[in-house]
Formats: sequence, structure tokens, C-alpha cells
Amino acid sequence: MANNSIANIFAETQDTSLATPAMNRATIFFLITIVAGLSCGVASFIFGHEAIYNNTREVPWGMLISTYAFWAITSTGLCIYAAISHLFGGTRMAIVSNRMVWMSIVCIMAAFATIGVEIASPHRMIIYNILSPNPTSNIWWMGTLYGLAVGCMIVEFFGIVTGLARIAVILGTAGAIAEVLANSCLGGVFATLPSRPYWYGGQLPIYFLTAAFLSGACATILFNYLAYKIRGKEMSEAVKNGVKSAGKAMLLVLILYAVATFWRLVMYYVGGDELGRIAASALVSGPLSINFWVMEVCVGLLVPLLLIILSRLENIAMMAFAGFLILIGQFVARYDLVAGGLLVPVSLGWDNAPTYLDYVPSVFEFGVIIGSISVVCFGFLIGERVFGKVFEQKEHH
Repeated sequence: MANNSIANIFAETQDTSLATPAMNRATIFFLITIVAGLSCGVASFIFGHEAIYNNTREVPWGMLISTYAFWAITSTGLCIYAAISHLFGGTRMAIVSNRMVWMSIVCIMAAFATIGVEIASPHRMIIYNILSPNPTSNIWWMGTLYGLAVGCMIVEFFGIVTGLARIAVILGTAGAIAEVLANSCLGGVFATLPSRPYWYGGQLPIYFLTAAFLSGACATILFNYLAYKIRGKEMSEAVKNGVKSAGKAMLLVLILYAVATFWRLVMYYVGGDELGRIAASALVSGPLSINFWVMEVCVGLLVPLLLIILSRLENIAMMAFAGFLILIGQFVARYDLVAGGLLVPVSLGWDNAPTYLDYVPSVFEFGVIIGSISVVCFGFLIGERVFGKVFEQKEHH
């Protein structure tokens, strides 16, 4: 009886208007892309990570680590906004918070998929995280807290679907706290490495949290815009107001993030460590300069800022495009952060070490990234199809 009851609940949440051949083809396409993309990562367990990925002993982390960080940070932002909206139901963004919870789960799953094929022995991480915990390790706390956050969000979303509002609010709040702490520990993984001056210091955990608020606002606008676009429907005034509120948050945090980025670079030129200054120069005038000036600054900051101003926070399509560009900039920014800290040899000045090491992501790494993007696209379409009516609820508690 219980199974039938649950089946009936989920049957009532489906949006049958999306059961179209075009949507089915799109869903199948992304599913196939997930399998193909992540198979590139699975190949590393067969042929060896060193043969599949272009990481080396000198550059042990690469684009897969930055992709993991991007999805994890975006998930944190979505979770925070959803928790605030559910906890304080009077906010305008409350009406779109259910979709934010679902997409937060989807984004963290994309992060787990990426890191799962990046590390050599993911099964050991799961086993020894429990059997041999290390509370002095940032990575242990990061993995534990993200796992806790995912569990809370899944139960929270189940509570939303089944109408258990109190459970949803409690676990949503717990999940958001866990995500914030996990995001902080993710920044701490980089910030506590004194051998990498470009990362070392107390600013990265806060910087990552700022990026989470920015990416979360962008993702909120983009996913809601796409949700109505694939249905061919107009947003209600309440939903528009919720998206506009996300737009205001996006504009505010974009400015704060730009200021933070500026001062992060300036500090290396006014008395910072020499290796940190050389790493910063990799972005300003070195091998990462095109990434930084074109993708981070122009595509990820200046053009979106102009679009937001032109939209007057009224044109949803323009704001969604601005959010999309910011997310692209954020993706590149995570890569530049990881690469910038690793391309400068710690032995610079000894043994004829080059100023910058070489690292170019392999085809297999790009395959995994495409697979992780497909996880998000697939999760988005499945969520709209299976839980569409939940996302359209007009009241939240």
C-alpha cells in the first residue's frame, strides 16, 4: 500500500505536457552523452590515469578538479538560496525554490561524477572516509560534509514532493549549512598549501563562498528561463518577480566578485610572495592571459554586467543570457585558479626549472567534462518531466 501511495504521489507531480518526442530525444541524447563522456573517465581505471589524463607529478591536478569545484560551488549557491527561501517563505524567490533544490542535487551529482573518475581509487575514499576518518584533513571534511548535504537535500526534496513541509525546511537548512561548510573546506584544501603561494591564505574560502552566491543566482535565472522556454509558456508575475530577485542578487554579487578578483591579483604585486606573483602574472600576461582577459573578465564579468544594465532587471531572456555567460566565466575562473597555482614550479630557480610548466587537458578530460555537463542537462529535463508540477507550486512553507 505504501509503495502504491508513493507511486501515486509521484504520478501527480509529473508534467505530461513535456512527454513529447522532441523532449524524449533530447533526454536520450544527454543520457548517451553521459555514458560516452564518463566512459572516458572509466577508461582511466583500465589503462591508467597517467595514460588517459595529462596530469603529471609536477601538475597533479587539472581541469577535472576545476570542473568538480565549479559544479560543487554552483550546487552550494543554489542550496543556500533555496534554504533562505524555504526558511523565510515571504521572499520572492520562494516560488522558484523547489526547482533550486532539485538542481542543487543535480549539480552536486555532476561534481561527484567528475571527481569519481578523477581520483585513482574512489572506492577507497568511500570506505576509509568512514572506517578511518581524519578530522585534521580538509579533504575529509569536504567529502563528509558534501555527502551529508546531499543526503539532507534528497530527503528535503522528498519532503517537498510528499508535502512534509516541516521536514523539508529542517533538512533544507541542515543541508545548506553542510554545503556552506563543505564549500569552505573546498577552499581550505587550496588555502592551506603553503608550497603554493597563489592559493595560500585565508581569502580562498570566502572567495569560493562569493562565487557560490554568484553561480547560484545565475543558475536560478537560467534554469527557470529554460524551464518555461521548453514548455513554450510565459512566466507568471510571481515567478517573474522571483527571477528578478535572483537578478538583483546576481548583479550585487557580480560586483563584489569583480572587486574580490581585482584585489586577489593586486595583493601579489604589492609585497606578495614571488611564486605567487609569478602565478598571478600567468593570468595577467602569461599562458593563462587569454583565459583571464577574454573569458573571465570580458565574457564572465563585463558583458554580463552590460546586459544586466540594459535589461533593467526586467528582460528575463537577457538576464538568463547574462547568467549563462557568467557561468562560462566561472567555469574558466575555476580552471585558471587551479592551473595558476600549479603551473609555477615549486623548484623555480633550481635545476633550470622553467618559469611555467606545461599542461593541456587531454581529449579524455574534455570527454569527462562533456559528460558532467550532460549530467546536469539530463537531470534538468528529468526533473521538469517528473516533478514539473512540484516546481509550479504557488505557495511554499
